[in-house]
Amino acid sequence: MQVPFLDLGRLHQSIRTQLDEAYRRVMDSGWFIMGPELEAFEAEFAQYCEVKHCIGVGNGLEALHLLLRAYGIGPGDEVIVPSNTFIATWLAVSQCGATPVPVEPDIKTHNIDLALIPGAITPHTRAIMPVHLYGQPADMDSINAIAAKHGLVVIEDAAQAQGARYKGRRVGSLGHAAATSFYPGKNLGALGDGGAVLTNDNAIAEKVKQLRNYGSKVKYQHDLAGYNSRLDEMQAAFLRVKLAVLDEWNARRQAIATQYSTLLTGAAIDLPLVPEYAEPVWHLYVIRSKQRDALKAHLEQQGVSTVIHYPIPPHRQGCYQDFKRHNLPIAEMLAGEVLSLPMSPIMTVEDVEFVAHGIVTYLGRKLL
Repeated sequence: MQVPFLDLGRLHQSIRTQLDEAYRRVMDSGWFIMGPELEAFEAEFAQYCEVKHCIGVGNGLEALHLLLRAYGIGPGDEVIVPSNTFIATWLAVSQCGATPVPVEPDIKTHNIDLALIPGAITPHTRAIMPVHLYGQPADMDSINAIAAKHGLVVIEDAAQAQGARYKGRRVGSLGHAAATSFYPGKNLGALGDGGAVLTNDNAIAEKVKQLRNYGSKVKYQHDLAGYNSRLDEMQAAFLRVKLAVLDEWNARRQAIATQYSTLLTGAAIDLPLVPEYAEPVWHLYVIRSKQRDALKAHLEQQGVSTVIHYPIPPHRQGCYQDFKRHNLPIAEMLAGEVLSLPMSPIMTVEDVEFVAHGIVTYLGRKLL
């Protein structure tokens, strides 16, 4: 038996007819950039996320970067980021000329530790950028309260959490603005790269629209030194198809996560913890084990594909040499222990049972 981590080919077969129709619609239109498909998707996704504006851009990193630029964040400024995240969160800050200031995660949720944020704020701090890691919302009310006290902007990195809710509200609507990614493996993934900015702020929305299109509001008139970062018509059309089934697919992910947690209760691993305020969408189902590498090798031998999110924390990456002296032990511990199990809406009950059986038979149960 083989259980892939994520089989996008099989997943797309369930909506192949709609994807083919979307492809033909764009091809027949002859309009491939900044056209009706993008306009329709932006309106539909904004409504879905319960915000006024969605601005489609080239990818998730550029969504974060353009938002920071729109808020005027640059050299001399600091932005608080999680120490445990994909590197794009940090790179967006660096690309603006600002400095990422890492804050360690809460070991129970792997999201940014609220108690440590105030101690990271300096006179140079301009923003807090929480990440809804693995598809689970960070505690946004608490983060917003800290930000309000210090006059900071809150930008959600919602790349892994399309459809998740925090106290009943959609992720992407919880801060001043949000950025998301439509990388193919995401819960709402394109068939290529893509991203979006979400906000209720009219001025920020207009600034991002201008920045994504060469700094132009009027063709051939460039008032800002902008970028070429536009979600193209084909990807927008595909995303419209997948948005229509996102809640259904997220519900299946929830069912899989519940099955994993039931079958793995008592196993010699640490399972994900979901706070009462969170309705996660399980972009990833992440366990922890001090025998992670051996467990991963065992599961691979059994036909189960797993992934490590993430094996090297940002401050240990070669592009952040100046951060190597930072003492971030929790991020480093997680990098050595986390393991993402297969997670896909097309997984069967038998698939999940097979994965769980492989873990329990190898590691056993915890002693009471």
